[in-house]
Amino acid sequence: MCLAIPARVVQVLDGDMAVVDLGGVKKEISLALVDGVAEGDYVIVHVGYALNKLDPEEAEKTLQMFAQLAQEGAL
Repeated sequence: MCLAIPARVVQVLDGDMAVVDLGGVKKEISLALVDGVAEGDYVIVHVGYALNKLDPEEAEKTLQMFAQLAQEGAL
């Protein structure tokens, strides 16, 4: 099973790269597949690549669902 997760961009770097926040963990990812990403945007991340930008409200809803599942022991 493949999983793509929402992450908030905390820093845009040179060379189509960015640092994202994944639940408190900072990770460097590639922005090569997505145009117009800025700090504060949410992106869907899969295996180190941003696949697309995500509406902030939808990202927050998804992250809240993940947090709830983790509390219930489902993750």
